[in-house]
Amino acid sequence: MKNRIKVLRATKDWTQADLAAAVGISRQAVISIEKYKYTPSLALAFRIASAFNQSIEQVFIYEEELEKND
Repeated sequence: MKNRIKVLRATKDWTQADLAAAVGISRQAVISIEKYKYTPSLALAFRIASAFNQSIEQVFIYEEELEKND
């Protein structure tokens, strides 16, 4: 699953720490999500999308092809 978190942070001029504080996670968790090393829970994904005033589908992109190749 891909995401647009880094791009969305830039549009709001937020640091990783700013986003982390807004959604109640650590800065390291934001880093891991942005680098695709950690897939957030559904609840966290909704909190992240809400922080950006976006739908979950606008923040997270499911790529079916990635799943087929695993």
